[in-house]
Amino acid sequence: MIDRAGLADFLRRRRESLQPEDVGLPRGPRRRTDGLRREEVAALCHMSIDYYERLERERGPHPSTQMVAAIALGLHLTLDERDHLFLLAGHQPPPRGESGEHVGPGLSRVFDRLTDTPAEIVTELGYALRQTPLAVALTGDASAYTGPARSRGYRWFADPAARRIHPPEDHAFLSRVYASGLRRLVTLRGPGSEAARFVELLLAESDEFRTLWDEHEIGVKPDSTKRYVHPDVGLLVLNCQTLVDPQQSHLLMVYTATPGSESHEKLRRLAVLPAPWPAGGDLQARRTRSASKR
Repeated sequence: MIDRAGLADFLRRRRESLQPEDVGLPRGPRRRTDGLRREEVAALCHMSIDYYERLERERGPHPSTQMVAAIALGLHLTLDERDHLFLLAGHQPPPRGESGEHVGPGLSRVFDRLTDTPAEIVTELGYALRQTPLAVALTGDASAYTGPARSRGYRWFADPAARRIHPPEDHAFLSRVYASGLRRLVTLRGPGSEAARFVELLLAESDEFRTLWDEHEIGVKPDSTKRYVHPDVGLLVLNCQTLVDPQQSHLLMVYTATPGSESHEKLRRLAVLPAPWPAGGDLQARRTRSASKR
């Protein structure tokens, strides 16, 4: 059962304890009080200001688990605080560990400062939890995907459109990387894991994956140098630096170009161009069309 008074008090106190710079917002010259404004929290949580205000005033609808998760992310809650928020809202907290999608405050603070470079926070299965605008411009909006298609490794084998952002000569190696990585996760997480479910799906869907899976290759590591093909600026050669959050098995991946290089100039151009990729890709579009016919 929802504890409206407790929920309202917790939200208010967490909002008032955060400073704009804690969540990547400018302080501005007209701010007279400490803490975030309600409209700022609503924007961070991707909800209307009216909805958020009603929660702080002990009114409004019972928030869904998706809404509570968005609030926990927007307020940069720790895992313990996230679990507390779920219980106040009348829900069981999500599981912790490899399947968790809550981004911790430390990783969020680092991410919020990466405003001028492609960067993303991904799970071990390749779910993109957060992307900077330049990452969206480079590779597309990952938030448009649902179900197994949220995993970039799954999309690599199930959706031909997923490969167009990389040069064709890199495809064979990247296929080995994804198959080897999924093999490691299945061994690590066990036969009942989400990774194991993805293997079952891909064995039924992809001849290439079946061939690679039968080879039982282990330890094929991705290169720190990534090559991307963008329809407007062409080939970009980027360096990838990775920061690991061991509590949630999340990776913060930051992509940079060598200063003065052709790719560095292309990144600057990319920052002012609209994202060229269709939201969700071909696989998501096919599934949406299929569902609409039922």
